[in-house]
Amino acid sequence: MTFLLKLVPPFEDPVLIFTLVLLIILIAPIILNKLKIPGIVGLILAGVIVGPNGFNLLLLDSSIILFGTVGLLYIMFLAGLEIDMIDFKKNKNKSLVFGAFTFLIPITVGTLIFYYIMEFELISAILLSSMFSSHTLISYPIVSRLGISKNEAVTVTIGGTIVTDTAVLLVLAVVAGGAAGNLDMWYWIKLAISLAVFGSIVMFVFPRIASWFFKQIESEKGAQYIFVLTMVFAAAFLAELAGVEAIIGAFLAGLSLNTLIPHSSALMNRIEFVGNNIFIPFFLINVGMIVDLSVLFRGPEALIIAGIIVVVALITKYLAAWATQKVYGYSPTQRNLIFGLSSAHAAATLAVILVGFNLGIINEDALNGTIVLILVTCLVSSFVTEKVGKKLAIIESRRKPDLSQKPDRILVPIANPQNIENLIDLSIMLRNPDYKEPIYPLAVVLDNEQAEEEIFKKNKMLQEAITHASATDNDVQLVSKIDINIASGILRAIKELMITEVVLGWNAKITTRDRIFGTVLDNLLENTEQMILVCKIMQPLNTTSRLVVIVPAYAELERGFLRWMRTVRLMATQLGTKVVFMAGHRTINNIKSTVKSSKPAMDATYMPRPTMPEFANNQTGIGKDDMVVVISARKGTVSYNGVLDNVPRVLSRNYKDNSFIIIYPEQHPNMYQDNQFKTTGYTNETREIEGF
Repeated sequence: MTFLLKLVPPFEDPVLIFTLVLLIILIAPIILNKLKIPGIVGLILAGVIVGPNGFNLLLLDSSIILFGTVGLLYIMFLAGLEIDMIDFKKNKNKSLVFGAFTFLIPITVGTLIFYYIMEFELISAILLSSMFSSHTLISYPIVSRLGISKNEAVTVTIGGTIVTDTAVLLVLAVVAGGAAGNLDMWYWIKLAISLAVFGSIVMFVFPRIASWFFKQIESEKGAQYIFVLTMVFAAAFLAELAGVEAIIGAFLAGLSLNTLIPHSSALMNRIEFVGNNIFIPFFLINVGMIVDLSVLFRGPEALIIAGIIVVVALITKYLAAWATQKVYGYSPTQRNLIFGLSSAHAAATLAVILVGFNLGIINEDALNGTIVLILVTCLVSSFVTEKVGKKLAIIESRRKPDLSQKPDRILVPIANPQNIENLIDLSIMLRNPDYKEPIYPLAVVLDNEQAEEEIFKKNKMLQEAITHASATDNDVQLVSKIDINIASGILRAIKELMITEVVLGWNAKITTRDRIFGTVLDNLLENTEQMILVCKIMQPLNTTSRLVVIVPAYAELERGFLRWMRTVRLMATQLGTKVVFMAGHRTINNIKSTVKSSKPAMDATYMPRPTMPEFANNQTGIGKDDMVVVISARKGTVSYNGVLDNVPRVLSRNYKDNSFIIIYPEQHPNMYQDNQFKTTGYTNETREIEGF
């Protein structure tokens, strides 16, 4: 009997409630995707059906509200975390302009209509119109899934969202203060000081705390995720203390942690997985549960107000997108994407209308019309973003160069188990994101009587690479070779797997045998054309402050120039760091030209290349959190200089706390067929003048 009572709606048993919500999250998107309806719409409609205004299966209780709030903050946090910071800074003026358009146009048009035509009081007209200006990035998961989150239109929309939502919430605070009679000078001073303190803590203190934490707890992946969540909610709480909505704090937390959480990392994968599959669906269901469709049948006045609210909201948001397109010359597809992302009203809109209703500024008809606005605009936003997003994704894919003949295939020879995670993480960053080639960890065993036992041990060690890579949602294909020596095994793997890049761990120990017969690296450089990266990772990659790239003379003339430039760009993009190029004047001009044409953009500065004594004595301004990247060269190539042979020793001795990578660029195959390779036109005297 007790069991049957638990099945009587509304359900109160927490296990049953959670089971039902999970079933909705699982089934609703699957069913509606078959009908070509976005999954987001399915979750909102499911919330309408099971909520208190539908079949009343679930109550809008504190647990649903809690998870819904977490989901909303998660959306804003992900928007800040996934944004390309270089493009964001580059387009900040465009974001401000769009934010101004999407705030001023709706609030101005709305105020005129409600004050002069609908005859609302001025304060009611302003507050009701301000909710037209706000919007919620409810369709952001769609652009993220389609892989267009770094498009300029998306970046500008996200930046504009913060501008307009902040302005709307400030209007709300001012109206609420005016209703309570608190709009004196002290109110404005207090608001300005609290916002300044809040912004300083989140944008300057939080990154330093996070950097310290990631260095101390590098191996505890679960603890890192909990720490990130803590930072998000701490920022949201500080925002509320400062007098603005929590979503502003969540977004700023995403911006402040952006450079510390690489997009290809296991931590980023965990953040996206939990958010997109648990918290954000809870928020969408919560939005649906708020909607009450019965308000449409409570008389003509409710229908008229609801209709006006919906029409004005959509038209003014489209006008803002259209104005932005005309000012910056965006395509119609980008304009429609901006409209799709910025047309949904949910979080800030609810905050505005509920506060206004509780203060008696807004009546029940306006409240009901707002609920309809939420449902309609969420549906419109989802449909428009899905349709336009797919079109833009197709356009962008056509613009990308055809590299299908030679996709990135990265080989990672593993000798030291302690280096596995760092080398795999670095390899994932270096891989071309347009292709899904696996990473190839390699174990080479010497051909002797213990070979079978050793290969078993090596394979067991390489299982760690699979476990680590799977946490980042990347494929790994283990490779084992038995050969007469290590270098021969690596060379055979390079040929058989058509490898394009080799990532090696740094080995500072050189035996007498190595001095006589050459090291593994020497053998690889002499017998391969592929780009080789020799790495020593001393601290977590995500705590890297800058990439300091030292480039020798004539490096721009090498065949592998564009490939290593792309490698540097990929690392900078993933790590969110600035790049400092140190090179000669002629080389810098070529690098500048390449950087200018690269997509996504790179935040680069340029300095003269130091002399070897300056580099050895660390007179280059390299900090302990900087990663040093040295572009070296094989003997006999255009950019080779004997001084380069001393660079590894200088790095290992004088830069002990710094991570470093020595890159040997890709070369022409025919250089290995002629030991008398000549560098016509460049003399040793010229090289000595250049320095490196």
